[in-house]
Amino acid sequence: MTTTSDRRPPDGVHRTDVAAGEVADAVELARAAAAAWRATAASRRAGLLREAAAAVRDVHEELGGILCLTTGRLLREARASAAVAADLLEEAAVTGLAGGRALAGDPGAVDLVRREPRGVVAAITPWNDPYPAAAGLIAAALVTGNTVVHKPSERSADPGRRLTEVVSAVLPEGVLVHVGGDADAGRALARHPLVDLVAHIGSSEAGASVRTACAGRGAVSITENGGKDPLVVDAGVDPRWAARQVAVGAFTNAGQLCTSVERVYLHADVADDVVRELVRLARGYRLGHPADDTTTLPPLVDERAVEAVHGHVRDAVERGARLLTGGEPDPVVPAGYPATVLVDCTDDMLVMTRETFGPVAPVVVVGSWDEGLERAAGGAYGLAATVLTTDTRHALEAAERLDVGTVKVNAVFGGAPGGSADPRGLSGRGVGFGPDLLREMTVLKTVHLEPAKALADDETGHLVESISTE
Repeated sequence: MTTTSDRRPPDGVHRTDVAAGEVADAVELARAAAAAWRATAASRRAGLLREAAAAVRDVHEELGGILCLTTGRLLREARASAAVAADLLEEAAVTGLAGGRALAGDPGAVDLVRREPRGVVAAITPWNDPYPAAAGLIAAALVTGNTVVHKPSERSADPGRRLTEVVSAVLPEGVLVHVGGDADAGRALARHPLVDLVAHIGSSEAGASVRTACAGRGAVSITENGGKDPLVVDAGVDPRWAARQVAVGAFTNAGQLCTSVERVYLHADVADDVVRELVRLARGYRLGHPADDTTTLPPLVDERAVEAVHGHVRDAVERGARLLTGGEPDPVVPAGYPATVLVDCTDDMLVMTRETFGPVAPVVVVGSWDEGLERAAGGAYGLAATVLTTDTRHALEAAERLDVGTVKVNAVFGGAPGGSADPRGLSGRGVGFGPDLLREMTVLKTVHLEPAKALADDETGHLVESISTE
């Protein structure tokens, strides 16, 4: 039977000192392949992405196992995550074929807008859900004719490297290049003069650094960064259902998802019942090895993450929050932290203002829907938000008043493919997914085409005169 001690740290932890020369070599390789890849027919690029999707599906169990051992993601979720990456590659192969538009001009001419690749895209991807994050960015860049340098997080070096190997194996040399390393390698990519666009998913601090580096040299950046996603529970909802939504949002993958629930605002009419059920659910989560089928709460990615999460919980308790369950690192499971519920939280606590990224549900009781919505709308982040309500008017108010990229009504996770969103505040800049991401990967060019004409000698002077008077 697999034991907790079988889990190993990511290989990237052992080598983060990637030299600037290695980054430069990777960029130059991608740049050398750019002209031929751009000239490849769009249908051919899409076909190769479909081949890549099939290759990822063939090894999705292997990829899931690598992710499980590296970051602690539950094995079944890690395998599903790899399968989602294949879906995203295939989706881009279809949606990426559309592009450009015709304009209504002179009937004797053709006017159109072309979409052309930017050139070399640097994709800097996170450790917490690396396969979909990387596949979404890589697929959008490749299908639109860009070449890509992929730098995965050093905390998920093995998963990132292996996914790049599988996808690049079906592509021409240099079209998709892997480079390892830590934040220094990411900074070198963002500053490299031959990188035309940097797409970054990760911390808010790293995202700000990427935007600054790109702005300084006129490059484009897309950053999807941290969040402090609120969940507002209205009066009149089923408390048991609401508690389950909170638990799924706060504890899935031990709270290590970009859109995890990190703030909970409960209407006073249902607060006691929701909290009672939430505590019961939290105590039912079982910590253990992520490959064990009986484990329902995986460990955090490493001890550094445990320190950060526990620091937020300690700060809340010291400032007056009540700890109802959890709140102490697990003494047996390495990097384990239990599902934790805090009540009586206030807006000055770290657990309410900074991204916790752990299995913690901090609860605030509010006196009305308006108060809950107003407090949820506060804060420096703007990634996503969820509201649970039976009132359609309240749902529409939430969609209007919450200044976030994604508003979810009555479901903490889910949604149809093809959506697009712009994060706000500390959560980043630029479209992170969907068809609009394809547009971000391209530049526009207007083309006006008329047939060539032969003029008689007596028409030449008239032509010059007419042009000069325009």
